[in-house]
Amino acid sequence: MSAFWSAWVTVITLAVIFGCTWLLLATRKGEKFKETTENTLGHEFDGIEEYDNPLPQWWFYMFVATVIFGLGYLLLYPGLGNFKGLLGWTSHGQWEEEMQHAEEVYAPVFAKYAALSIEELQKPENEGGLKMGQRMFANNCSVCHGAAGTGAVGFPNLTDDDWLWGGNPDQIKHSITQGRNGGMPAWADVLGEDGVRDVASYVMTLSGQEPVAGTDVTNGEKQYQALCTACHGAEGKGMHALGAPNLTDDTWLYGGSFTQIAHTIRVGRFGVMPAQKDLLSDDKIHLITAYVYSLSNK
Repeated sequence: MSAFWSAWVTVITLAVIFGCTWLLLATRKGEKFKETTENTLGHEFDGIEEYDNPLPQWWFYMFVATVIFGLGYLLLYPGLGNFKGLLGWTSHGQWEEEMQHAEEVYAPVFAKYAALSIEELQKPENEGGLKMGQRMFANNCSVCHGAAGTGAVGFPNLTDDDWLWGGNPDQIKHSITQGRNGGMPAWADVLGEDGVRDVASYVMTLSGQEPVAGTDVTNGEKQYQALCTACHGAEGKGMHALGAPNLTDDTWLYGGSFTQIAHTIRVGRFGVMPAQKDLLSDDKIHLITAYVYSLSNK
């Protein structure tokens, strides 16, 4: 926080406290509290009048106590901008202490599993490591891939045998650590709408579907061989090195209907798997990798 905002917070906080104190004292009647009075405020509603009585003595002292407590709290804890308080406490400092404590307690556990290979972690005696990986997967990965890792439209299913970038332990760990960026270029300007439909119809035949009536599959194959084989291969088997999907199976990241395939060809697709290397330690990534690997290797 800058010096200006620190001073601003300080002034506002103290102004509110002292303003409430002044208002409390200004409304006090006389030198001593009176229990009752016959004076009214002149308000009357449905025969009910409001007496001009001061706050009860216990209530007044309770407000005074809250003011004293508020000032004391601000002196002890960091309530005034950059001022850390007499105790030197900060929320960031407390967080660091908790993280240090967690590191001391759990570091030996992580070290134990980090020494094991991904394949060794699949064994029943190392089930504890997979459960740790599962919990970290739920915290960091489930928002996209789902709690069970079954994915969603645009987010890969991690429980099957279809992998965009490869499904061996090293490839999975690389995807988690470094992230992935997949790009399917838009071909609408090159193919035109008829060409998009022809290529989409041909792509459907690669996975055993029937071509769509009114499209030219021959032209679609010709355009596919000219534009798409560099990534998907001449037979549409895909390429892990580029993250290009296999077009001959029944697994579709964005849907396998004619409309969805044509949309992909027309406008392109751009998927991003964020890198976790700056968020998670190597030991944690190792356990998440083991859990993800286990999803498709029961």
